[in-house]
Amino acid sequence: MPAGVSGLAATVVLLREPPRGAGGVEVLLLERPRDRGSFAGGWVFPGGAVDAEDLPGAAPGSAVALLDLTPADEEAASRRAAVRETREETGLLLREADLVTLSLWSPPAEAPKRLRTWFWLAAAPTGAIVLQPHEAVDHRWLTPDAALALHAAGELRLFPPTWLTLHGLLGAASVAEVLQGARRSVRAEFATRIVRGADITLWPPDVAYGDAAIDMGLVDALGPRHRLEMRELPWRYLREG
Repeated sequence: MPAGVSGLAATVVLLREPPRGAGGVEVLLLERPRDRGSFAGGWVFPGGAVDAEDLPGAAPGSAVALLDLTPADEEAASRRAAVRETREETGLLLREADLVTLSLWSPPAEAPKRLRTWFWLAAAPTGAIVLQPHEAVDHRWLTPDAALALHAAGELRLFPPTWLTLHGLLGAASVAEVLQGARRSVRAEFATRIVRGADITLWPPDVAYGDAAIDMGLVDALGPRHRLEMRELPWRYLREG
């Protein structure tokens, strides 16, 4: 596990097709309470930290070093946590086999909680959404373009991993298409860095990603771009070169 990471987390992107048969997909977003937590007031996908009890074969309350897991055990623990967190936060019941790997996010050094987070896709099961007020105060089913439009208008607070995940779902024709595409693809990995004072989030192979480039202020140097510019709304995602 990368140095400085303090734990693991799992996030589930629940998908459904619009009930009016308009085509495309909708995703479930939860609004976090505004007075607590790392994502206070933000709209996020269901998810949370991996607990020791999420490890395959672990007894409840067991003390297991999450940072010493093999890659296979890390993935299995995240999958189990994804099912548990979805149930706890929404009342929806998933099976581990329903989950398809989407991406893996390593947080920036500035993050208050440095949790390496697995993002999973799943078709939303049937059932009513039942929120836990200490976890979420509201929920909405939105198409990716609608969610990003609300964010661009300043009406929906999003964080970079959520924003970029929604951006990646733009143009999806159906839930089946999204899941099949993810199964065929190599899992995306995002080792995030932040340019202080510039409101820019970077990922490899951006020209400004390295320590020297950031220290020297070479954000505008010629070269590859893989970044999210957040100086103003709407945010701008660049992946070039």
